[in-house]
Amino acid sequence: MSDIDNNTPDTSEDDGRDARHKARMARKKEVVDAKISAAQTERGVIVITTGNGKGKSSSGFGMVVRAMGHGMRTGVVQFIKGAIPSGEEMFLQRFSEECEFHVMGEGYTWETQDRARDVAKADAAWDIARRMLRDPAIGLVLFDELNIALKLHYLDVEQVIADLRARPPMQHVVITGRGAPPALVEAADTVTEMTPVKHAFQQGIKAQRGVEM
Repeated sequence: MSDIDNNTPDTSEDDGRDARHKARMARKKEVVDAKISAAQTERGVIVITTGNGKGKSSSGFGMVVRAMGHGMRTGVVQFIKGAIPSGEEMFLQRFSEECEFHVMGEGYTWETQDRARDVAKADAAWDIARRMLRDPAIGLVLFDELNIALKLHYLDVEQVIADLRARPPMQHVVITGRGAPPALVEAADTVTEMTPVKHAFQQGIKAQRGVEM
C-alpha cells in the first residue's frame, strides 16, 4: 500500500454524522410544520414580560418598533417611570403620527413617596390607556410598568382585565413590569419571566445611556 493510500481520510464517520443530523432535522421539521399548520387563528394577543431581570421594557419597545415597521399605528403609556427621559421616548417622539406616546409616571415609588399622588397618576394613565384600547386604528399598545401599578394596588386588576378584553379584536397589548398579578397572567396569551443572572449595577456600575435609559 502506498503512502497516499495510508493518508486518505476516512469520511465514513462524517457521512454518518451528517446523515443522522439530516434525519433529526427532518423529524423536527415535521413536528414544527404540524404545529404551524394547527395554529391558524388570527386575533390580537396580550403579551406580558415580567420578572426581576433586565430587558422587560426593552422587549416591549422592540415590539412597538416592529409593529411600526409593518405600518401599524402604536400607542405607549408609561406608568411609574417618567422622571428621567428615556432613549425610547426621545426616539419615538419623532414619529408622533405612528406612535402616540404618554409618560404618565413621576418616577419610581421609592422616590415619589406619595401613594395618593401615585394612585391619581395611575388613574390618569389608565384613562389614556382605556381610550387607546377602544381605538381600532391602533394596532399595538404598550403599557410599560403597568404590572407594578397593579402590584401596588394603584389600579383594580379586574377592571384592567375587563378593559383589555373589550378592546378591538385585532389589537395587540404588551404589558411590562415586575410582579405581574396572577389574574393578569391568566388572562394573557404570552407570558415571559426575565430571570437575572448578573447585572452591572451590582458591580457598582451606574445606569448607562443606551443600555438602561
